[in-house]
Amino acid sequence: MKKLFPILFAFIITNGISQNLNTKRLDSLFQLLEKNNKYMGSIAISENGKPIYSNSIGYEDVATSKKSDINTKYRIGSISKIFTASLLFKAVEEKKISLNQTINKYFPTVKNANKITVSNLLNHRSGIYDFTNDDSYFDWNTQYQSKDKMIERIASGEIAFEPDTKGEYSNSNYVLLTFILEDVYKKPYAEILTQKIIKPLKLKNTYFGGKINVANKECNSYTYSGEWTKSTETDMSIPQGAGGIVSNPTDLNYFIESLFSGKIISAEHLNEMKTVKEKFGMGMFEFPYQDKKIYGHTGGVDRFKSVLAYLPKEKLSIAFCSNGKDYDNNNVLQCVLSSYFNDPFQMPVF
Repeated sequence: MKKLFPILFAFIITNGISQNLNTKRLDSLFQLLEKNNKYMGSIAISENGKPIYSNSIGYEDVATSKKSDINTKYRIGSISKIFTASLLFKAVEEKKISLNQTINKYFPTVKNANKITVSNLLNHRSGIYDFTNDDSYFDWNTQYQSKDKMIERIASGEIAFEPDTKGEYSNSNYVLLTFILEDVYKKPYAEILTQKIIKPLKLKNTYFGGKINVANKECNSYTYSGEWTKSTETDMSIPQGAGGIVSNPTDLNYFIESLFSGKIISAEHLNEMKTVKEKFGMGMFEFPYQDKKIYGHTGGVDRFKSVLAYLPKEKLSIAFCSNGKDYDNNNVLQCVLSSYFNDPFQMPVF
């Protein structure tokens, strides 16, 4: 699995709803994971916009034994795509761009650019080659790449299919959307993100990332093999709006709550984001189970893995970010959901 791909997961939970979150179960899981060096990260859960649980385990920086806390900031990987899609819809609302316009004006060297629309990029129906599939990707992913170089890398790949004939996840789509945003606003993506989302929502721990700065409560990512070993660090010039944002669970919950309550884009455009066509919405996924639906995204870059999920009916927001793990994030989410809906959950045995 390449580093920016989402981790798609399925949910199975039983009927029965309880508004009393079983925090003891969640505490027990995280204590077990920390004790066995299976997980480092932070989680926050909100209901009706009010925090109902948070926890952090592990280290921001293993070398200095600096412990993580709820304000620790993580690279959130492909969860960035929800932010980028929201910015595109804001540009549509400001009449700077149309979803149905083709992208040849911006990327004449990209194959099929005269047939690929902005909409096709948003819901992964462009057929554009995913640069993270490049055999040499890990030879250059830690090095700065210019905008022209990234476009060249994307344009050099073979098309996967004709536009709008099927859906297939491609990080290239959202890198190109980043460059389109910069073109229409005549500003860097980081500045657009700040002006359109971060400042209006007063997100204190969210921004477009650069080189990891532990002194700024950003954390490194790690693998575990007897001890935690620091991972490589992708240069953020590469993922752009496909995976380059830094945030934490508290900010992520407020962001998705604001998105679903109409504070960022219109209800009409939110519905377009939510509409799934062959597995993909526009910047988000839908995870159905029983009679409920979860909307959100997952993310991964280097050894950072994150989940952002929202249940509209319950107004329940769940976000967790890890900077090192040997335990499936799907199981973490299952524990949260079972703790909220009063369902059984089997604790892991290590």
